[in-house]
Amino acid sequence: MRCLVFFIFCSFAAISQPAAHAQEPVVGLAAPLTENFELLGQQLRDGARVAAQSMGARIVEADTQCSTEGGEAAARSLIDQNVSVVVGFLCTDAIDAALPLFAKAEIPVITPGVRTATLTDQRERTGWPVFRTAPRADAERDAVARLLLPRWRDAFFAIVDDGTIYGRELAENLRASAELQELKPVFIDTFRPQLDNQIALAGRLKRSGATHVFVGGDRSDIAILARDAAGMDYQLVIAGGEALRAEESTIPLADGTLMVGLPRWADIATESAKSALGDAGIVPDGYVLPAFAATELAISALRAGSGAIATTLQSGTFQTALGPYSFDEKGDLEQPLYQLFRFDGQAFKAVE
Repeated sequence: MRCLVFFIFCSFAAISQPAAHAQEPVVGLAAPLTENFELLGQQLRDGARVAAQSMGARIVEADTQCSTEGGEAAARSLIDQNVSVVVGFLCTDAIDAALPLFAKAEIPVITPGVRTATLTDQRERTGWPVFRTAPRADAERDAVARLLLPRWRDAFFAIVDDGTIYGRELAENLRASAELQELKPVFIDTFRPQLDNQIALAGRLKRSGATHVFVGGDRSDIAILARDAAGMDYQLVIAGGEALRAEESTIPLADGTLMVGLPRWADIATESAKSALGDAGIVPDGYVLPAFAATELAISALRAGSGAIATTLQSGTFQTALGPYSFDEKGDLEQPLYQLFRFDGQAFKAVE
């Protein structure tokens, strides 16, 4: 009888122990952990590791090397290790190579790093189970129009750009969006960048009657334009894109300069996330907090759904270190990441 009881107990233990282990969420991390992008990959790893530890999950890591070959190898490695969901990727070549394999294995991927618009635009055609917590490549240009036009509807505004692909794309999209709303700039121009002064541009803007101008250009040109306009006693509200986050130029930015850009992640992160990272001795730079939030999202979705994890991600709203996350039909975030900021002489502060 004692042998029978012992046999039943051992049999039960053999069954229950794997079941208990199966309850532990297993999240794959795909990141460039060697070569040129190692520093950024380490940021992904740091954020994912701390988030997983704080939520009682396990991380399995694979090196994508930011290459086609590395992405495919990382996918095979993570699939072989039976991960339920994958967080990571910074490079388009790597994720493009990995996603067909993950799709076949029915493992969704959450990327806080790849911005390429086609990644999610082609999801319906490819069936790739990809979800993006990073902004799309075209999100900045759309945010410029979304945030500025309602505020400048009754203003005499101008649109200028420096002739670069980046500057012209922002400016042209703003002009086209204004036209759709039956708004017409009083002045449109392309200026020569990286000059010692922008007196000629400031003069043309003043003669046009513009009181507001969006500049598709870099921080130094915007700072110089503001300085030269002030020298003419010309009151001009100037706005630019996230290039204004660049390092300080020799000419300081004028107080009141507007920027359409991303927040600094540490400024909006939860105290619990910052505390967990601090306890681990990790500075929340670069991709650390986006990886932390994406890993939180992955673990929460694993624990929330009784069906396919991709279905749970697609239909739910999840609280993360960087705010609530939910996805549209393409797999892009529904929550807008870009905000309007105003320079106060020291730093950019969010505009209500």
